[in-house]
Amino acid sequence: MIPLFQRHRAVQRAAAQAWAALLASHLLLGVDAQTPSIRHSPPLSYAAPAKAGVSARRLDRIDRMCEEAVKEGQVPGVVALVARKGRIVYHKAFGMADNQAGRVLHRDDIFRIASQSKAVTATAVMMLWEQGLFRLDDPISRWIPEFKNPQVLKTYDEATGAWTGEPARREITIRDLLTHTSGLGYGVIDGDARFRKLYEKAGVVDLFTTEAVTIGESVRRLAKLPLHHHPGEKYTYGEGLDVLGRFIEVVSGQPFDAFLQTRLFAPLGMRDTGFYLPQEKAARLVAVQKPEGNQWVRHPVTFYDPEYPVKGAKSFFSGGAGLCSTARDYATFLQMYLNGGELNGVRILSRTTVDVIMAEQVARGLWGGDTRHYGLAFGVLDAKGAQRGGEGSEGTFDWGGYFNTQYFADPKEQTIGILMKQTQGGNDSTAWRFRLLVGQSIDD
Repeated sequence: MIPLFQRHRAVQRAAAQAWAALLASHLLLGVDAQTPSIRHSPPLSYAAPAKAGVSARRLDRIDRMCEEAVKEGQVPGVVALVARKGRIVYHKAFGMADNQAGRVLHRDDIFRIASQSKAVTATAVMMLWEQGLFRLDDPISRWIPEFKNPQVLKTYDEATGAWTGEPARREITIRDLLTHTSGLGYGVIDGDARFRKLYEKAGVVDLFTTEAVTIGESVRRLAKLPLHHHPGEKYTYGEGLDVLGRFIEVVSGQPFDAFLQTRLFAPLGMRDTGFYLPQEKAARLVAVQKPEGNQWVRHPVTFYDPEYPVKGAKSFFSGGAGLCSTARDYATFLQMYLNGGELNGVRILSRTTVDVIMAEQVARGLWGGDTRHYGLAFGVLDAKGAQRGGEGSEGTFDWGGYFNTQYFADPKEQTIGILMKQTQGGNDSTAWRFRLLVGQSIDD
């Protein structure tokens, strides 16, 4: 006789599979195709700064800032891009892509964008949400049953690695995963050593890997581990967007990388964005470098191999940190947001959905910011933050990546700023200076 708990789990699994099959059937019928838009904003194009109300002379200050940063050893190299009103008015490269190899940096070189992947994954989630396939406050266990009945860490034995937990007050929702309020942590870069050890012992992959593992395998391991806190009660930066990468696979019936390529990157013309690079693009990958003495050297293999985008199994699609891209590709993605979800006549998201994504989704007491709020995978500047100066207008949204990349987009001024670097360590002031200099270049 099959034990009751096993029969219950089998019923859960069968229900989840049936639901996934139903969703897949809808997608196969063609409702997944991005729709043409009544609006038709042109794709990003290059233009003289004056055409977009920007001063060329004032943009020259970005030249000087970047040149000084390279000369002073703050960064080995940097690509800077500024766009306004749908036109790229500044796009330049400075310094080196790989100092040890003597390779000069080019503006179309490819960077590991790490946590800038989160906004892309959140966009994919909301594209499926718009099809009416789920609600944001639905439990994730409906699609990934292993997350049923989560536990919050209560005790941890340093000697044995054994732990005890208490039942979570409620289940983890899709909204929790989008806003880092699920209670999931980040393993090897987690601020709590107990979770670093728990994740390592369980074989959870946090960020990047050359090993032959999939997000499905890693997420199933993660689901068996305890949470930092009860869902919805605190903000803990963690693997929520990686879980949602797997969620997208279950809901769409496609591998996560294929979904992004067919549903988002191809329609937007983002030709150089993906998790891994084909051989013909490998030479354009910028080296991750660190300061050593008075030189920049390649970052060694630590808990990850920096060459993961071009070597190894290439099977782990990290929704939270795995993508590579160029400055222009990422500017294209941000321009779609500034256009209210449309670009080049293709409707990716409704303007109303973009409003939801940018709205305050995490209570200030949990998020902790006094000049910005947190939406669905974006930080958003509030009126107080705008009044302080140097960061943009109210509503400016932004984030960055583990390898020292930054972006922001200002809906009021229709301005995008992207700064691409690939460093670990060092003392770098380019991020705040660049943002200020972009703002001061407006001349209309």
